Amino acid sequence: MESHCYHCGNHCEDTSIVHDDKIFCCNGCKTVYEIFAENELSCYYDLEQTPGTTPKEIEGKFDFLTKPEIYEKLLDFNDGSVQIATLYIPSIHCSSCIWLLENLQKLNKSISSAIVNFPKKTVRVTYNANEGSLKDIVLLLSSIGYEPYISLEDYTNTKKGINRDILYKLGVAGFAFGNVMLLSFPEYFEVDEYWLNQYKTLFRWIMFAMSLPVVFYAASDYFVSAYKGLRSKFLNIDVPIALGILVLFFRSVFEIIMDHGQGFFDSLTGLVFFLLLGKFFQQKTYNFLSFERDYKSYFPIGITKVNADHTEETIQVYDIQKGDRILIRNQELIPVDGILINGDAQIDYSFVTGESETVVKQSGDKLFAGGKQTSGAIEMEVLKSVSQSYLTQLWSNDVFNTNKEEGFKSITDTISKYFTIAILLVALASGLTWYFIEPAKAWNVVTAILIIACPCALALSAPFTMGNLLRILGKKKCYLKNADVLEKLAKIDTVIFDKTGTITHGNKGALTYEGIPLSAEEKIILKNTLRNSNHPLSRQLYDSIKSTTVLTPDAFEEIAGKGMIATYDGTEIKVGAPSFVTSNNIEKSTKTAVYISINNQYKGKYLFKNAYRQGIEELFNNLSKNYKLVILSGDNDSEKEALTEMLPKGTELHFNQKPDSKLNFVSQLQQQKHNVLMVGDGLNDAGALKQSDVGIAIAENVNVFSPACDAILDALNVSKLSVYLHIAKSAINIIKASFILSFIYNIIGLSFAISGNLSPVIAAILMPLSSISIVTFVTILTNIAGKQLK
Repeated sequence: MESHCYHCGNHCEDTSIVHDDKIFCCNGCKTVYEIFAENELSCYYDLEQTPGTTPKEIEGKFDFLTKPEIYEKLLDFNDGSVQIATLYIPSIHCSSCIWLLENLQKLNKSISSAIVNFPKKTVRVTYNANEGSLKDIVLLLSSIGYEPYISLEDYTNTKKGINRDILYKLGVAGFAFGNVMLLSFPEYFEVDEYWLNQYKTLFRWIMFAMSLPVVFYAASDYFVSAYKGLRSKFLNIDVPIALGILVLFFRSVFEIIMDHGQGFFDSLTGLVFFLLLGKFFQQKTYNFLSFERDYKSYFPIGITKVNADHTEETIQVYDIQKGDRILIRNQELIPVDGILINGDAQIDYSFVTGESETVVKQSGDKLFAGGKQTSGAIEMEVLKSVSQSYLTQLWSNDVFNTNKEEGFKSITDTISKYFTIAILLVALASGLTWYFIEPAKAWNVVTAILIIACPCALALSAPFTMGNLLRILGKKKCYLKNADVLEKLAKIDTVIFDKTGTITHGNKGALTYEGIPLSAEEKIILKNTLRNSNHPLSRQLYDSIKSTTVLTPDAFEEIAGKGMIATYDGTEIKVGAPSFVTSNNIEKSTKTAVYISINNQYKGKYLFKNAYRQGIEELFNNLSKNYKLVILSGDNDSEKEALTEMLPKGTELHFNQKPDSKLNFVSQLQQQKHNVLMVGDGLNDAGALKQSDVGIAIAENVNVFSPACDAILDALNVSKLSVYLHIAKSAINIIKASFILSFIYNIIGLSFAISGNLSPVIAAILMPLSSISIVTFVTILTNIAGKQLK
């Protein structure tokens, strides 16, 4: 009796191993099973039968990973204790693979997390280097049947997940289609010659032989996708296609066996060829859109460069060069790898690792991109220029996944699940009807319906619409995290704005001082304290004080919503709100102000006259027509009168709002079933940005990048926010219009197919043409919508 391995499914020879009443082909598979059983992971086999792969001999194979000069090239992040590596694993093939690889921490205690990217067949492993090494991780993966492919020479290209499989399948289908058509010509033209009568049967069996690699290799993706959908109790878009191919194949085999005719091998091979051809061009087009977004959509993040003469200038983040000295302020993100020169570095690497504990660094230590400085300003020397693809990866890191996605269903998901069911019912009803009218046509009708009504065009509408608009918005310096954000923007009914740094300029406006005059030494201390902060008022005040002397504070702390405290050789300075800087009762200004005390002696205050961004009043007037508007400000109500005059009636104004107050306000609106857009500067608004349905961070001349936000908007384009929201609604209308076009196409095609006047091969040609027409349609309309930004 033939037996198969419980783990990998391979045929077991006479030397098969029995353990726990289960048969294994080798000790490797048995060992893997034992590892799973010991760690309570045996439910891995419940996800799919024989999902594993046979472990190969790995002893000594990865010894090269013990050499630092080699393994460090494979690390995405290395902070001594915490290391992160992204490994390419070709054998990832199913949902059980994903489940197992994302539970690696149960097999090795040094691993804290593992995240699988299924399309690219990679796993991103975060582990403690004090408890394990990269070699240990690779050996573990290899021992359970997921040996990583490591090539130091081509490692970068490998991780991109380049897949030429579709080209090979397209070649096989094209070769078979051409030859089957050639062998079918005599019967097409009904040539009644002796040679045809003699070789007719041979020609038919040759066509059968050529169809086998087409069905079982070239079309395999459709069967796999349909099977996985059915196994998950979901009718995906590949179910009708797989059924159409199977109907054509088995009907053709039946006809040549019973000598009823030549079958439909020409239609079958043509169908698969045109399906793959359409899929190839769709993939090429979509990859182009992805390329535009990934590599040309630079974040508008600025960084402060320290010149040789100690002057400072703000440059764009992608202009940073190796050897530059840059200044990283409190709560600012480190955009590049570098060496700490001076300052108290306490780095929060939770953006990268998910661990919130800060890491203390000394002068000369290496700092990694993605860390956030949490204790004053530091200076560092750049080791390599910034990688925007790394920032993109950081922004979309699964560490920051929140509950925003729960309960959210895209417009395609809502419609497509009913589409497949309807098509299957129509095909079944039509097939049964024709079976009683003209049985010979029944198979053709069913096949033509399944092919012509393929929902590929339906499925392509949203990705191409959203993808093209993401590219267009990126060129206009509005960067959305993903396509879902665009769809969520279309549902927004409430827009909340922070005030300082969002609707006001962070570096403009009149500035006056009231109080005891500050000495030159006190101004130097004040400026260096402000140098550590990223707050818009701190930046404006810092720029107004003329001094090039740089001091490093002995201690520094910035408390959100209150202010800063720093010490220099025993001198303590407090900058911020009046209740923070002194316990004395002082007269509070009715204007926006920053208060100062030195050694617990109140000195005075700087008064700010806010300069509102150009076009803000027009923006609010446009938004008030369709949205509920709210201003949430951490400042006092000194600007209430000016804002009341400038903003439309009905705009809610709330002042003295702490970060947690803003978050709670957003949450309360959501409980009232409002869809909330929060627009802030990314500093004190991080909680509200994360809580809102869509959070937009305004980027000016400071590095305010925050994974909490869903979009980054250049400060110069804040006045265009109403246009961006209108474009988001246009995107939904474009998708709906393309759905209608797709339905019209399907109705026309179905009418011909149901009537028996459409052959399967013609349906196969029309199907990719419909997809291409949908792509062209949405591309033209999205480009027209994008012209609103000019």
